[in-house]
Amino acid sequence: MSNKVRVNKRTQSTKKYLDELNKVYSKLNVVRLDLSYKKPYSNKMTLEETNKDIQHMFNNMRSKPSVYGDKVGYMLKKEYTEDKGMHIHAVFFFDGQKIKKSAYKADQIGEHWEEITQEKGAYHNCHRNKYKHKGVGILKHDDIEKRKILDQYVISYLCKDDSKQDIESIRNSKRAKAFVRGAMPKKKNNVGRPRKDTNTL
Repeated sequence: MSNKVRVNKRTQSTKKYLDELNKVYSKLNVVRLDLSYKKPYSNKMTLEETNKDIQHMFNNMRSKPSVYGDKVGYMLKKEYTEDKGMHIHAVFFFDGQKIKKSAYKADQIGEHWEEITQEKGAYHNCHRNKYKHKGVGILKHDDIEKRKILDQYVISYLCKDDSKQDIESIRNSKRAKAFVRGAMPKKKNNVGRPRKDTNTL
């Protein structure tokens, strides 16, 4: 399979993933941040070591309900550059009926990453950026314009062609993938979409 075909397949699958999340949740809170490592650790970390930290983070989520409660999905893109070393572009989806403060949630996740990596890690809260096309925060199921931004500027970026460094690293590890996302959501038993907002975080 060519890289172009692989990227197109990945992009379409990820758009369908977001479609399915929107069918189950009338509102999604799109939380975006970058996870990385402080110098001098950044250029020493391997893909395998980064994967271990990510797995540790996910394994630890159940013990952090104040951070990850009502998380309904995620997308992660692992990259390597000479400047940043190994880093992860992360998008977490929360039930937008229950989780309102996206920038605060990104800080919580980033602080957990720092804890998991024993202070070797660092993070950048993308909600602090001034985007011309803002694809973060609350996404209503019928917000066509914001969904277009997510498709064109977020999903397309995360699913883009892997760099040579990414490909070489992945080839050296049978279990490693540059891009990962959550499983397709299960449909709720109740009929219809939830409409009433709740006054939680």
